Amino acid sequence: MSHLRGLGRLLIAVTFFTAGFIINIGQLLLIILVRPFDKRLSRSLAYYLHYSFYCILVCVAEWYAGSKLRVYIDPEDEEKFFGKEHGLLLMNHTYEIDWLTAWMITDKLGILGGTKAYAKKMLRYVPVLGWVWWMAEFIFLDRNFEKDKVVIKTQLKEVFSYPDPVWLLLNAEGTRFTAAKHELSVKFAQERGLPLLKHHLVPRTKGFTTSLPTMRGICPAIYDINLAFKRNAEPRPTMLSQLNGEPVEPYMYIRRVPLDKVPDGEKEAAAWMQDFYVEKDKIIDSFHETGSFFKTSGIKEVPEKIFKPRLCTLLNFLGWASFSVLCILNYLVSSLVAGNWIGFITVLSVLGGFYALMEYAVNASKISKASAYGAAAKK
Repeated sequence: MSHLRGLGRLLIAVTFFTAGFIINIGQLLLIILVRPFDKRLSRSLAYYLHYSFYCILVCVAEWYAGSKLRVYIDPEDEEKFFGKEHGLLLMNHTYEIDWLTAWMITDKLGILGGTKAYAKKMLRYVPVLGWVWWMAEFIFLDRNFEKDKVVIKTQLKEVFSYPDPVWLLLNAEGTRFTAAKHELSVKFAQERGLPLLKHHLVPRTKGFTTSLPTMRGICPAIYDINLAFKRNAEPRPTMLSQLNGEPVEPYMYIRRVPLDKVPDGEKEAAAWMQDFYVEKDKIIDSFHETGSFFKTSGIKEVPEKIFKPRLCTLLNFLGWASFSVLCILNYLVSSLVAGNWIGFITVLSVLGGFYALMEYAVNASKISKASAYGAAAKK
């Protein structure tokens, strides 16, 4: 069984990195050959490149691992707004695969290719994935507010000028939740008279309040995602479980909040954000205590919806996997026949490199490897 899992991870790694590298080339060609003449067309075409790349791992989660996403969503809002407008995405940053569940829901809402995020600047140098994000116009920050506020104001205008709906992810907590960071976060809140949170870190409001003036008029809503897994769930919600073909069951409550509900003024908007996270904390607490997002949170209950995997994600994966494997096998066989041992060994080395990159990425995504930024900032 372990050998089959290893082969599965190798196939996923080869498919992911081969597709990503080709998509990098496609992005670059659009930027050089199309964008100078028609930015709108360049971005419209790039949407499909981004979608094709992101949904490789959506396919892994849903078709290979069999993970089932349970979503609680207002049917009227879903029909009228979801996937039809720009939005700022707020999501709790608690699990190793919270980003993957976000890709899963945006795929179902038809906006996976238009998802973007605020991200650490260093990530744009990561081969393949970082390059995809860089050329997809993610907003990369230095974590130096004086520099970042200029980037935020200029890049937001670019991001929300896309012809298709864009959802921009802001992890307001700044870093992934861990017990150690939560302890420091509680101490930080007590010292400053801020609300105490059980399931979240104190939100960092500067990025949000800096973004607001630019977003008003071009981004009509906040989309709030509240993600939870059962505490005793097995297998655990990790990237490794997905690559091993082990299903997980994420529960997600997602709601639309019109941006005009956020008050004007930096202090007022910051206070609104703190209160909003108190509400989010109650939603997650209700889930863990009662199994429902709504019983004790005071939030109006909405129906559950289980989205079925989309056939297009499977076909996309199979297309890239077939292309990658056939190219590699053809080259290996040709090298053997021609006695090209250098080429043969080079390809095997590349395959080993792809596998090592995937293992490195999985290891880096572990909660134990999470950034110490949140802890350091609150000392």
